[in-house]
Amino acid sequence: MAFFGLLAGILATIWPGLTARATTTERVVVNRYSGLAIEGFDPVAYFTESAATQGRPEFEVAKGGAVWRFRNDGNRASFTAHPEIYGPQFGGYDPTDLVRGVTCAGNPRFWVIAGQRLYLFSREASRDAFAADPARFLKDARARWPELEENLVQ
Repeated sequence: MAFFGLLAGILATIWPGLTARATTTERVVVNRYSGLAIEGFDPVAYFTESAATQGRPEFEVAKGGAVWRFRNDGNRASFTAHPEIYGPQFGGYDPTDLVRGVTCAGNPRFWVIAGQRLYLFSREASRDAFAADPARFLKDARARWPELEENLVQ
């Protein structure tokens, strides 16, 4: 056993890329226990009601490996027709963290609509920084997203 421990330590030193890295592994942020995207909040309501509003179990749809909830059938129909518009950008990951090269799940209570798209943030301070200058953050987040997304499990 000691030999294998020593061997693992040597390999980790020689090839740091072999060491385990902590990361989120979903392309769309979902609750690992319920399978709900954005904790069951209605993604369309951010646009129609300008509020973070809980969806209802009777208005669900499974799409993109997640279960999405809506307040009513109209919101569900709008999302089903245009998930690229109503779904949170970057799969619900915080764009300010993407700029730093980290995938951190956004909190559906910290959100901004910029350029007719929904963005979620892990912290209130991140949301406020983004809201002050969305273009600056989006340029760098969009540049980093393909590489980070590639490392997420489908």
